[in-house]
Amino acid sequence: MSQPPRVAPRSPNEALKPVAPPAPPPKVRKRRRSPFIALLSGLFTTALVLAGALGGGIAYLDSRSKAPGPLATDRVLIIPKEHGVTEIADLLQREGLIEHPWAFKVAAYTSGKAASLKAGEYLFKARASQKDILDVIAEGKAVEHSITIPEGLTSEQIMARLQQNELLTGDVIQLPREGAILPDTYKFQRGSTRQAIVDRMTRDQRRILNEVWAKRPADLPIKTPQELVILASIVEKETGRADERPRVAGVFINRLNRKMKLQSDPTIVYGLVGGKGTLGRGITRPEITQATPYNTYVIEGLPPGPIANPGRAALEAVVNHSRTKDLYFVADGSGGHAFAETLEQHNRNVARWRQVESARRESGRPAVDGGVDRAEPPPGPDQRTEAPAGARPQNQAATASDGDEPETFPVPGNRRAAAGQPVQAGAATGPAGTRARAFDASEGTARDPLLNKTFDLNSPKQVPQLKP
Repeated sequence: MSQPPRVAPRSPNEALKPVAPPAPPPKVRKRRRSPFIALLSGLFTTALVLAGALGGGIAYLDSRSKAPGPLATDRVLIIPKEHGVTEIADLLQREGLIEHPWAFKVAAYTSGKAASLKAGEYLFKARASQKDILDVIAEGKAVEHSITIPEGLTSEQIMARLQQNELLTGDVIQLPREGAILPDTYKFQRGSTRQAIVDRMTRDQRRILNEVWAKRPADLPIKTPQELVILASIVEKETGRADERPRVAGVFINRLNRKMKLQSDPTIVYGLVGGKGTLGRGITRPEITQATPYNTYVIEGLPPGPIANPGRAALEAVVNHSRTKDLYFVADGSGGHAFAETLEQHNRNVARWRQVESARRESGRPAVDGGVDRAEPPPGPDQRTEAPAGARPQNQAATASDGDEPETFPVPGNRRAAAGQPVQAGAATGPAGTRARAFDASEGTARDPLLNKTFDLNSPKQVPQLKP
């Protein structure tokens, strides 16, 4: 509102008179507040109060969930498959892992993990917080167990090991073919199926075989990946020493190149018992000459299939075999073998081994395996049936060779200590009713003669003097 113009007083007396104040502005009538707006304002205020309280409660529960729990020591607990959030919370409270089931349920729902809780076997650390416990179950961090499959077992033996493991479930649909499994240590959770483990084993074997096969040399007398597995399985059964595998493989490669029979004892055993793995006794003379598809004393070249499941080291030993002229080897008593390029050298190694055995008997020390699953002691000087070097024992089948050196028993490729023992030709019993001399067939069992570390034919200080 504009002010009226100020008029100058006409006299001093008039100037002293008070001026009348301006008139007050007219009153504005207030608009009445809408009930709906008032309701919304009240609800908003209430919501703010509740949100603050809820946020404070969540912050409190979060701090409590991160606090150390009541569990005094590490504990393994199995969460059943049929348990939901409520059942899991009650189970944790009963087992002393948490104090308040409701707090666990609230934490599970507010964190969005209630639908992610998984059944399984879990390891909870001492004083584990509620948050730690919830995270372990939601992420499925179950306890991992392991099963070790040693190199050189047959598929049937491996299936037996899986069947004996009580933490695994279900049956194997079909027995894997020999050589299709990769020996290794496999991790699994309680309740895993045996078929799942077998699938992993066969998948890993295909992968490793492809990798090794791609690195093979051009002159390898092995034409297919399956042939590689076959020869690797023989190498695996012949020696358990990693440093010897390439040299043992080299012996067989040399024999294949020279069209010589492999003459490996483990192939005889597999031809007789198949996937059973071991005879549990020595190989008799009739069994050495018994024609089976796997008997490399009878057949030419490789057998029709693997005799065990070789590991990666054996596969690589074949493609990276030692470039030697070795054609023979025999156990040396130190856990390894004595190798030879000629039959004459091999016969000397065999003779030394016989003296090692003789010295052991004369000293009163028992044989490593008590005479089970191995060749019997050689006969006395007046009973020897051993053929001279370069000649065949009576009734021995002719074998392919390079034309220079006829082969005799014992021949190389025999892992076992008694590979060089003389054989009683054509009879199951020896003089005076004694049992036939037998080749060792302990096949990696606890009675394996290679466990004996008394002598080392590769060490000059330990090689006994060869008697005339």
